[in-house]
Amino acid sequence: MIKNILLIGQCSLHLGRLEYGNIGNYYIIEPLIKNIQKTFPKAKIKTTFQLTDTLCKKTGIIRLPLNLYYSWEKTYLEKAKNELIIAEKYYKTGELKKNTLYIQEVIKSDLVIDFSGDMWSDNADLVGENRFLIGLIKDRIAQYFGKKTVLLAGSPGPFAKNKSIIKFAKEVYKNFDLVTNREPVSTELLKKQGFDVSKTKNTACPSVLFDNKNKIKKKLIKKNKKLNSKKIIKIGFILSGWNFTKGPFNKENRSNDEYQPFIDLLEYISLNYRAYIFLMSHSNGFKITSNKIVLTHGRDYYIIKKVEEIIKKRKIAKNIYSLNDIYDPWTTKAIISRFDLLISGRIHGAMAGLSQGIPTLIIDYGHESKAHKLKGFAKLFSVEKYLADPVKNNELLIKFDRLWKDRKIIKKYLKNNIKKIKNLAVDNFQYLKNL
Repeated sequence: MIKNILLIGQCSLHLGRLEYGNIGNYYIIEPLIKNIQKTFPKAKIKTTFQLTDTLCKKTGIIRLPLNLYYSWEKTYLEKAKNELIIAEKYYKTGELKKNTLYIQEVIKSDLVIDFSGDMWSDNADLVGENRFLIGLIKDRIAQYFGKKTVLLAGSPGPFAKNKSIIKFAKEVYKNFDLVTNREPVSTELLKKQGFDVSKTKNTACPSVLFDNKNKIKKKLIKKNKKLNSKKIIKIGFILSGWNFTKGPFNKENRSNDEYQPFIDLLEYISLNYRAYIFLMSHSNGFKITSNKIVLTHGRDYYIIKKVEEIIKKRKIAKNIYSLNDIYDPWTTKAIISRFDLLISGRIHGAMAGLSQGIPTLIIDYGHESKAHKLKGFAKLFSVEKYLADPVKNNELLIKFDRLWKDRKIIKKYLKNNIKKIKNLAVDNFQYLKNL
């Protein structure tokens, strides 16, 4: 019987980030926790995810210090390597003369779950130095102590920077008792790179199970009459820093020229289709005041406001509006449900649309690091034809034309297949239970 679960992974970020930053993170973490608890109702869960006191109290999860999993201090890699030596010696000899807080938590656990999304890869190093290597070490330690280990609902890769780390990653991956990938492209790429995928199952992302029905804040939506009108065609537009042709994703004070592919698209839609376009952010910021989380506008909001500013100055497009309130995940997904079509540069914004039957154009990343998960999610929903590369000349316009033409076919397909995709998401936890 599973009595104690340790939940770790590259999603172990600063306090509140999973819940109050990129809204897509919360779409995943809530159903992930809910379904792990449903699978093992009597298990105690401890995590290095820095969940707020509110969510910990609500779920009964115990939050461990972040530095059990990762720290930005320069000597942390050396400490992690020493932990690995302790674990390897235990594996070979059964001796445990030294100990650490992380090893103590591993020993207490019956099951160790790594949830890292697309950060079980070189992408982890965007968050902190040696981040991916340290995460691999933490996984391998649990394996050396003979614990059941699972890499759950991820999109592993890319791996390109360091051959020795790739070799180590293959060793760790092979020794997981179970891997579930939330889209099929990751598994295809892992296989091509020589990873042992014999214990890998293709599933769907838990985010499709995120339920907004019980917490829709109707007042925030109802006051926007255009958003609720059934007499007009409504198109949602979500953009992020990843979609621009030049990085980094968090670049500030971009020139108007960098916005041009997206301005061209919006003006093209306005001139050629009778539709209303709603610009919206799919990420928030937050600050902690007197131990309370206060939501603020996130980075994406200022991007769409810049889009709105350029559009107004050019005086070409009509019927384009920005949604200016700060929306929680439930309200955001509820707003997306009001659209007839969606254009999204955030993959979980796109998932919120597709999972609610909204024909969606996915804007790919325009600069490194490229994320194959976008292609993977598009393939999962059989909408690869509507994944647009912003770098390619006029591809946004061409793909939108195709989306508009096929919108009724897409809507019918999504209606008939969403239950199947949600069942694939549930499979993550069925495989976990079978293990």
